[in-house]
Amino acid sequence: MSLKKNAVTISIVIISFFTIMIFTTGCVEEQEPVTEEDLDLSEEAKEFQGKELTPISEQRNNAIKGTQYIDRDTYELQIKGLVEQPLNLSYDQLLAYPSVTRFVRMDCVEGWGFDAKWTGVTLNTLFNETVITANASNVIFYSADGYSTSLELEYLMENEIMLAYELNDVTLPADRGFPLQLVAEDKYGYKWAKWITSIEVTDEPYKGYWESVGYSNNADVGGPAFEN
Repeated sequence: MSLKKNAVTISIVIISFFTIMIFTTGCVEEQEPVTEEDLDLSEEAKEFQGKELTPISEQRNNAIKGTQYIDRDTYELQIKGLVEQPLNLSYDQLLAYPSVTRFVRMDCVEGWGFDAKWTGVTLNTLFNETVITANASNVIFYSADGYSTSLELEYLMENEIMLAYELNDVTLPADRGFPLQLVAEDKYGYKWAKWITSIEVTDEPYKGYWESVGYSNNADVGGPAFEN
């Protein structure tokens, strides 16, 4: 076999290997840890309610297309679907709503996680304004990088799930999902959508980016990672 053919064969093997790796892990690209040079962390909280927080600089993070950079001044969150009053909210309008703060651990399906203090607005607060129709059952979250995932409406409302805009008392860094990250308590990290640009309320189940290739749509921490 010629050297040229050998090179082509090796290239195909390498491409196939990385294709397999991408579709057998819950995350495509692991981001570099945030450093103090990247952020002003002087106001970062170190503990909350007697619990130690994982510093932002030590938190691992993943994304399918790398960090997205969204302009605060032009950003809008769209809430649509089975709602009586669709909304388009600016970043400042989101900040004006009553906020909640909680200690919540984020667990990745790969086995790592971190503890953090999150501050944001609950979906219940926003849904009370949109008025959800009686037949609604699921909520889809769409992100700026093309990512999507969904969760049951009942879970979101009963657990007062929030859209966070602060992490450890610091404005959500770009690599953590500025302007909004979903804090999907007790769900694996692939449900924690970042860079959220729109929310759709629906009456049908929906499989997002990772769920469509076999990951559990339930995503309970401690439960199976894949659908049976």
